[in-house]
Amino acid sequence: MTPFHDDYTVDYAKLAELIELQIAGGTNCITICGTTGEAAALDDAEHKECIRFCVEQVAGRIPVIAGTGSNDTAYSLQLSQYAESVGADALLQVTPYYNKTSQAGLIKHFTYIADRVNVPQILYNVPSRTGMTIAPSTYLELSKHPMINGVKEASGDLSLVANIRYLCGDDLNVWSGNDDQVIPILALGGKGVISVVSNVAPKLMSDMCAKFFAGDLAGAAAMQIENFDLCHDLFLETNPIPVKTALGMMGICSDLMRMPLCEMGTAAKEKLAATLKRKGLLQ
Repeated sequence: MTPFHDDYTVDYAKLAELIELQIAGGTNCITICGTTGEAAALDDAEHKECIRFCVEQVAGRIPVIAGTGSNDTAYSLQLSQYAESVGADALLQVTPYYNKTSQAGLIKHFTYIADRVNVPQILYNVPSRTGMTIAPSTYLELSKHPMINGVKEASGDLSLVANIRYLCGDDLNVWSGNDDQVIPILALGGKGVISVVSNVAPKLMSDMCAKFFAGDLAGAAAMQIENFDLCHDLFLETNPIPVKTALGMMGICSDLMRMPLCEMGTAAKEKLAATLKRKGLLQ
């Protein structure tokens, strides 16, 4: 998440604290300037500085994934090459939004960028935000590129995840993009989750994945079910409104977000607060 000062400039001191909280909580990779980081509301200089600052703060302790996707292929490449130049370990590339494109256009877009960088690219499939999805045959074609490492799957379609695994096997890693589907996706061969919930409860998400990978499938599934309410309520309104509100309630950082995002509605905020208290995240 990208914290702001009262004047809506980026609060880099708080960003450093958030990064340290994630590392201390067992998160094994930081994604900077993703959806939760309000990348769409950062200007070019801020976007680049957030990536550079994050890489510097993490200092090689865990990998850093830089969100560099755009609906403009040329701009996405520019951001991607910058991220590589300052030491990002991987790139998160959302499907182009608004102007969208065809499946052939997706292949051209992602391949164009992957041909011109030397760090792995993680595709990001989130049709609820972009208005398009990556087709199974497109995944298969893209999986052949050595610099296209995997996908953050936020379509909510477990059949699509199964199809990706069937077609691509180990040529394309899959990470859950939905916190309420982590264990089902791991059961299909997924590698983890690029998480929203981790912003407020990193140890919870880390422990849940660790249980699964240690072979405690029942324990991991129980954690997924027990925390359905937290995963659900952190999406009562558009992400990152609830998670930023939660961090504000917890006294970790400001809950300010840039328009067009706005303050969470009263009823939803009260429901979120009750859930945070139940989980021991709020006094």
